[in-house]
Amino acid sequence: MTITVQYFARLREDIGRDRDEVTVTGELQTVGDLWRHLHGDPPARLMAAVNQTHARLDTPVADGDEVAFFPPVTGG
Repeated sequence: MTITVQYFARLREDIGRDRDEVTVTGELQTVGDLWRHLHGDPPARLMAAVNQTHARLDTPVADGDEVAFFPPVTGG
């Protein structure tokens, strides 16, 4: 199964790239599993979307999904 991962804002700067193409095995079943596979423990308040719909870390992922990670949005 292949998943496209995109990073936005500060995460893109911290990671040093804006996307990854990930071949996922059976043990990676959720958004949180995917982040942990790529980067270890997720940062506090990490936000995500799957196929352009807001998602939680326990949201399942499937072949062909696009998963986006971004830091919390603040306003003022």
